[in-house]
Amino acid sequence: MDTKAPHADLAGRRVFVGVTGGIAAYKTATVVSRLAQRGCDVRVAMTEAATKFVSPLTFESLSGHRVVTGIWDHHDPGDVQHVNLADRAEVALVAPCSMDCLARLAHGHASDPVTLIVSAIDRAKTPVLLAPSMNSVMLAQPSTQRNLKQLRDDGFHVLDAESGWQACRHVGPGRMPEAEALIGVVVEALSKR
Repeated sequence: MDTKAPHADLAGRRVFVGVTGGIAAYKTATVVSRLAQRGCDVRVAMTEAATKFVSPLTFESLSGHRVVTGIWDHHDPGDVQHVNLADRAEVALVAPCSMDCLARLAHGHASDPVTLIVSAIDRAKTPVLLAPSMNSVMLAQPSTQRNLKQLRDDGFHVLDAESGWQACRHVGPGRMPEAEALIGVVVEALSKR
């Protein structure tokens, strides 16, 4: 009997997923699940706000690994968690990437577990994919547009937000891409490594 996952084509590939506060976090659960099914070793960190939308237990169950939810989380006293997770990642995805997270990364803040780990990633070696997700008005704010430009200039791979119906009852740009599109971008980034 074959005990391998049916799509274990990415066996052992190391992916870091950062989840920030936004309703689109439910899509990220699908991303983590499908990457794990394909054999990826997926590690997840969540901001406190993200835990209000999806439980860390959901991501622990899907990834098979403990989820980092605080900057002081350590599995082992000698483990510098944020550096180890940053060093081991072959690709990183922040999805959803909230307006707040964009601002933190653009201005060098590392005060939550997601921005702390992402800030320790050497982007010359490891692509960091950001999937912005927010209300269309928030996305259009001059500060958000400046931050997006700064992040692109700094070497982050900023994915285009999709347009459509939003949970806030607005229609317009700001939707996070669907899970399959995000998986495709991660797989493409892995194929280039």
